[in-house]
Amino acid sequence: MRNAIARAMLTRMAKRYDYDVSYMSYLLTEAPQAFWRFMRAGALSRHRERVPVEAAFTVQLLATMAEDCGPCTQLIVQFATEAKMPAEQIEAVLTRQLPTMSSDVALAYRYANAILNRSVDASNAREAVRARWGEKGLIDLALAMQGARMYPMMKDALGFALECRRVSVSGRWVDVEKSAA
Repeated sequence: MRNAIARAMLTRMAKRYDYDVSYMSYLLTEAPQAFWRFMRAGALSRHRERVPVEAAFTVQLLATMAEDCGPCTQLIVQFATEAKMPAEQIEAVLTRQLPTMSSDVALAYRYANAILNRSVDASNAREAVRARWGEKGLIDLALAMQGARMYPMMKDALGFALECRRVSVSGRWVDVEKSAA
């Protein structure tokens, strides 16, 4: 019964977001216990106690972009849009245009970019996050970033990451910058 409900939810998600859920369906079919554990672990990316929604989605976007070739990034763009993150801020993150980011988005961007690239500036970025949002804010961003990486990584690890796709924000194509200049 629980698996049938999960299949129906996956079907709705696929239709709503035009997203290929075949890797999750595969996981549910072949290893239902693993599927349910994976879904619980994915909730990490949605944990948020302190940081603004734009900061959480900024780190999710960057983490997803680091692992993905478009489809998962598009999904996070759609989630961010539904959560009312301004389109111009989403686009600024995707194109790595730091000067056009709000202060919250820019701070989350600097933090995620430093962590994902193992930058020597990671300590400074981490301390700036602590100064603005405290320990809970740092935890929010760390969990959002790590949780978001799981999906495209799992999709690729299982052999289902077969499509690259352009990303759009509010119906406008955006040239995603995969890594910092």
